[in-house]
Amino acid sequence: MTGAPSNILHVDMDAFYASVEAIKDPSLAGVPLIVGGQGGRGVVTSASYEARVFGVTSAMPMVRARRLCPQAVFVPNDFSAYTEMSARIGAVFNSFTPMVQPLSLDEAFLDVSGSVKLFGTPEAIGRRIKERIAELGLTCTVGVAPNKFLAKVASTRAKPDGLLVIESDEVEAFLHPLPVTALWGVGAQTGEALERLGLRTVGDLARIPRRTLERALGDALGAHLYSLARGNDDRPVTPGEVAKSVGSEETFSHDLDDTEVVLREILRLADRTAGRLRAKGLCGRTVTLKVRFSNFVTITRSRTLPEEVDATADLYGVGKTAYLKLNPARPRIRLLGMSVSGLAPGPPARQLDLLSEPTGRARREASKAIDSVRSRFGEHALDLASLLDPP
Repeated sequence: MTGAPSNILHVDMDAFYASVEAIKDPSLAGVPLIVGGQGGRGVVTSASYEARVFGVTSAMPMVRARRLCPQAVFVPNDFSAYTEMSARIGAVFNSFTPMVQPLSLDEAFLDVSGSVKLFGTPEAIGRRIKERIAELGLTCTVGVAPNKFLAKVASTRAKPDGLLVIESDEVEAFLHPLPVTALWGVGAQTGEALERLGLRTVGDLARIPRRTLERALGDALGAHLYSLARGNDDRPVTPGEVAKSVGSEETFSHDLDDTEVVLREILRLADRTAGRLRAKGLCGRTVTLKVRFSNFVTITRSRTLPEEVDATADLYGVGKTAYLKLNPARPRIRLLGMSVSGLAPGPPARQLDLLSEPTGRARREASKAIDSVRSRFGEHALDLASLLDPP
């Protein structure tokens, strides 16, 4: 590890979705709270630290979470609220540096090399970011290090609500005692392979020849872990990365076996995805429908349109046609998803031509009104009439 300055920050929100829910409803603060899909096949999106002490973790099946912590409060996802809060967090980051690389709604890398003259040391910047995030009613953990890998490991070790600085001359003392699972790319299978080699800590791995690792794990993975074990990571912080796709999917509590019901759910996904496109100021040309059957066979069908779209009707039209062409004889559908790629800044150029037409103008204004209401009152404040549950 070279003597590079510790100018890279990894900022990770603590129990983000659960914390946003507690801001929306202060009575949820300090109680076991689990956010995620509420059906039998739903998964945990986020759990408060009061729920985590019972063993509840993100991505855990909701059924298991209920067994582990039956006394918890369970709430559904509200992605419009999370997206709005994420934008406010992003504004905090950008007030310190333009070199911000978001990884998700609740974490990002920051390169503060050009900010120290204005705001002080990277550690001071990290503390000021934590103060600004606290003003939003949230807590975050900050890792400060010479590169992205080390900053991410530092924030992981400092959770929750911590700040950990790793200087270049401290890398070996920090990194080598950690288990090999702290390295990116070491999952269960790779961990077992390293265990068979007698490699349990990062220090163990750092002390063996590179070629030994490459023979045991393959050239690419062996070289990758050899470099990380020495604290090396030359990837820059890349700001302003454009999303490759926008979408949503739903795993159902029971298999769908009725075409009318399936099409209704495709409409729901189209409406949700269209709203997310507009919220991000995007539109796109390629619409993809994802269908997973009860036997876990998964099929995707995509269509590239001649022009960009961001409207529910356009996405639903593609999704409906794609599903009907599948023509499953006995549909038993476990999951549906829809995504849009081939993205461009929105709104679509075609819709500008429609502004002179009453139908186009009314459709656009209706979409804007729906987005405004949902942004203020939640994703389910308004729904299409055809999506309402029958009496």
